[in-house]
Amino acid sequence: MEFVESLNFWHWFALAIGLLIAEMIGAAGFLLWTGLSAGVVGLIVLVAPQLTWRWQLFLFAIMTVVVLVLWWRHLQKRIDHSEQPNLNQRTSQFVGRKTVLVAPIEHGRGIIRLDDSQWKVSGPDLPEGTLVEVVGADDNMLLQVTPVE
Repeated sequence: MEFVESLNFWHWFALAIGLLIAEMIGAAGFLLWTGLSAGVVGLIVLVAPQLTWRWQLFLFAIMTVVVLVLWWRHLQKRIDHSEQPNLNQRTSQFVGRKTVLVAPIEHGRGIIRLDDSQWKVSGPDLPEGTLVEVVGADDNMLLQVTPVE
């Protein structure tokens, strides 16, 4: 308890440096903002050394939560407005493309060739060689197709 009661700006700076080093090892961004909050509290304690340990910890907690919430909001806005929303969703990129069946669709399953790969598809039973259009995809890398008239 003595240590906590004797907190000063050097302790906060040391915590900030320790958290930033841990962030460099790989904490996915969380420790960056926590470390910066510790550094800011260190600056506040440097300017106002009369702050009690309770106020210091309170400022650190509030500042960390506020900064993390602001960063999270920033990321949400950035993620929602991607110029290429299907960049890492290979199957979604195929929606709207037309190709022919390389294996017939029997019992709802068949195979098509797109680019340099063969893909499993689902749809109405159709013979091999039928021109189909990809109309959707599911999470299991299964493309949904319909015949092109």
